[in-house]
Amino acid sequence: MSGTTPEYAGPADGETGFDRPLHFTLPGRNARGRVVRLGPVLDTILSSHAYPAPIRRLLAEALTVTALLGTLLKDGLGQLTMQAKTEDGAVELLVCDYRAGELRGYARHDRSRLDELGPTPSLFSLFGEGFLAITFDLASTNQRYQGIVPLEGASLAEACERYFAQSEQVPTLIRVAVDNTPGDCLAGGILVQHLAEGEEGRERLHVRMDHPEWDHVSALAGSISHDELLDPALGLETIVWRLFHEEREIRVETGAALTRGCRCSVEHYRDVLSRFPAVDRVEMQNDEGLIVVDCAFCSREFAIDIPD
Repeated sequence: MSGTTPEYAGPADGETGFDRPLHFTLPGRNARGRVVRLGPVLDTILSSHAYPAPIRRLLAEALTVTALLGTLLKDGLGQLTMQAKTEDGAVELLVCDYRAGELRGYARHDRSRLDELGPTPSLFSLFGEGFLAITFDLASTNQRYQGIVPLEGASLAEACERYFAQSEQVPTLIRVAVDNTPGDCLAGGILVQHLAEGEEGRERLHVRMDHPEWDHVSALAGSISHDELLDPALGLETIVWRLFHEEREIRVETGAALTRGCRCSVEHYRDVLSRFPAVDRVEMQNDEGLIVVDCAFCSREFAIDIPD
């Protein structure tokens, strides 16, 4: 694929643009995929904190990956949480989650250590010997699946590919591109997976990371360019068609719109705090008898009063 500028000024009528994923399957190749382009929702989330440029880029990539992974939830009501953590890196904690189309994310970092790394630090220099945890909470069955792997690779997308290879044994390709312009940040991503021995829903037996079908699909998907993922003139349907137009059948379905989904509220925190023992709540109170809760996701403080 080339990164040439398309001849039209915007997505064709009916094509998917910003902040809404597109699901697709390739039945003839036993593969499924997701593609997404984040715009306004990304700026809304990033604007909650005055993140330096390297952290903005990292969090934008993480939110894009989270959006791609979250749409894999089958019941539409569960939650996908991605967490990267370390004790010896400039980024102490990165956490993002997706639930029913709602995205949120936060990064805690050491500014002095970050400044020593320069403008384009590597993933290893940001995290050191960190780990990546991905958790699927399924609302329909009340089951939780979590995998933890070393945070390795050149990017978060590559680290997530390794997670699926090691923890899920699902051949996976993820590509993410970020335009880190403050106030107008864009990010695009594509995820493709091979479901060995049949379509989604069948038990995965005899998993092969080098299956001929997967080699073909991953080669096509991997040809996507940085510019194509970010170009607002390209609808997501056009991207999928460009990549896989030679396939006999492509099934596409538009996913739920993505919004900033911080779930903080006075009522929520009052309910959480009411579960603590009374003596603990007294210790949390300030001089006015209020418990002040700071939401890291949206950078707001909530003063909570808990009746005796």
